[in-house]
Amino acid sequence: MTFEEYEAFCKKLALYPKTPTVAGRSIVYPVLGLVGEAGEIAEKVKKLLRDKNDTLDEAARREIGKELGDVLWYLCRCAAEFGFSFEEIANMNVEKLSSRHERGVVHGDGDNR
Repeated sequence: MTFEEYEAFCKKLALYPKTPTVAGRSIVYPVLGLVGEAGEIAEKVKKLLRDKNDTLDEAARREIGKELGDVLWYLCRCAAEFGFSFEEIANMNVEKLSSRHERGVVHGDGDNR
């Protein structure tokens, strides 16, 4: 599956409850979903440390994979609501990180270093 095909699939499932908009865009629901799902991944990792003595078994790995899929869906919808495709987001990120690498500022603080 390509990212373009995945984006089309996600668009079919984008049935949000009535939520406030920002700049006329329905971004509140997918942004909250994105951070919620990322939190679920963090929670599963925490439980690996607490309950499984830092052991990642196949069942736990699969459960984290499912949550990563949920993050991907919400990320896809956030990108779409802001008017970006995954290809555009990936290209912007490669450009930003390549520039940081070339300038020797991969480490450090600030968004625009």
